[in-house]
Amino acid sequence: MSHTVGMTTTIKVSDELRDRLKEQASRDGVTLGAHLARLADAEDRRRRLRDLGEAIAASAPEVLAAHAAETAHWERTELIDGADERRA
Repeated sequence: MSHTVGMTTTIKVSDELRDRLKEQASRDGVTLGAHLARLADAEDRRRRLRDLGEAIAASAPEVLAAHAAETAHWERTELIDGADERRA
């Protein structure tokens, strides 16, 4: 029998870890499964950000300079939606 969405399974963890996770979930008012999903999501995000940081660090200096110049340009840009012009 294969697992499908919504089916449950058992994972082996120490009693101490299980109790810690249950306490954390309880404090947040979520199920243990929802808490574990949030922990997994946070780890996925941490890894994506680490990978992004590594990719930026490995970028060629001219690419970093071009990005910095474009960022500076956008930071100097005054953002308007035209509403002031319509009121005049």
